[in-house]
Amino acid sequence: MTGRRRTRSTDLPVPVRHARGAARKTRRGSVRAAWALVAGVSLVAGCGVVPGTSSGAGDATVTVMTWAPSDTSGTNKPGMPAFAQAYARWINAHGGLGGRKLKVLTCNERNDSVAAAECARQAVKQNVVAVVGSYSLYAESYLPTLEGAGIPYIGGYGATNAEFTSPLSYPVNGGQPTLLAGLGRELAGDCGPVVLVRPDTISGDELPPMLDSGLKARDHGAAIDERAADDTTEYATPSTRALTAASADPLRKGCVIPALGDSTGTFMDSFRRARDTYPAVRTAATLGNVDQTVINASGGASSPYEGAYVTGWYPASSDARWATMKKAISEQAFDDNRIDPADAGVQTTWIGYTVLKAVVESLGDGDVTSETVRHALNGGLKVTTGGLTPTLQWGFQGKLASIGLSRLVNTEVTLQVVRNGQLVPARKGFTNVTDTLKDADVD
Repeated sequence: MTGRRRTRSTDLPVPVRHARGAARKTRRGSVRAAWALVAGVSLVAGCGVVPGTSSGAGDATVTVMTWAPSDTSGTNKPGMPAFAQAYARWINAHGGLGGRKLKVLTCNERNDSVAAAECARQAVKQNVVAVVGSYSLYAESYLPTLEGAGIPYIGGYGATNAEFTSPLSYPVNGGQPTLLAGLGRELAGDCGPVVLVRPDTISGDELPPMLDSGLKARDHGAAIDERAADDTTEYATPSTRALTAASADPLRKGCVIPALGDSTGTFMDSFRRARDTYPAVRTAATLGNVDQTVINASGGASSPYEGAYVTGWYPASSDARWATMKKAISEQAFDDNRIDPADAGVQTTWIGYTVLKAVVESLGDGDVTSETVRHALNGGLKVTTGGLTPTLQWGFQGKLASIGLSRLVNTEVTLQVVRNGQLVPARKGFTNVTDTLKDADVD
């Protein structure tokens, strides 16, 4: 123990579990249930170790964890943990976090619920003060473990709606809900039938209502929901179905939106081969499914994404506001090809660690523990990110608590377009989709 007296917290949540059959019912109620007191959870047992413990400045090491899937047949985000470790080297070379050394542990989540749960158990075992800048589709596997230990989840990728309901989650972006709502608003005026191609998974089930909220805001009908197996290696059937549905209106060009993560490129290979036998349709996407690397690999200016709108959480990667992140990469990971500054996962990890830095610095010479980190975040701390996001601040009830997304605090998106094979801003600034999402039908 550090010798400092620790005050037992009463703000720990009841674990929120998300099963497929009950997912929609729990979205609205999970936040209310989560704030019930957990009297049986004891953080201190004699002089035993408090989960997520670090001493005061001067002799401290702040230990955190970042996880993401790597070397799998599905979505892979190796750049996120790789960048997290590069960030630790960079920040330590520049004085650390408020004078403290940062230690980053990593875990391969493997796109697997068992592995995700094991990563969370390792975080508890290693006494991390937070999990930062991570990616997983299996919130039901890792969130209960983090919640039980009182470990905050800062700057997750926003891959599941559960990240926007758990009181111990502090998201820095709006996840797929904001991206799809913004994309729906943009496409509603130009597209005939809109087809969403998405994984046939729990997280995939959460996508159509968000896209439809944007379409409905501009008086467009709901999107056609085309499900695809999450582990498939070819998309001939889904691409044919998508093209058939999108070209059903002879008077208006339809739009196809692939939302398949890393498998989006595989889908587009099948889509490209099939589209010549159908009337012309447009493509559109959300960042994370399509980025500059994907566009380059699919043919640049001759790719099927040419002219496509792409919604993102942050400014384009060419924006000067990313200069400090790029400097960190240049200094500490210049030859690490896993780290792409244009990757939304890397960008989210940077912002997640920006939040951690602000939290630790706000604690001054006090102890850095999972408890004090939570208290700082819950106590009204405002975090600025150099214009990459609006000012971030988390409270009990967010703007979208009415649709069960109480932790979603960043509802702004950017709109980019593919021109001559390059992602460029389609318009300046951010678009706020709060009001659009308030009308989302999540029941």
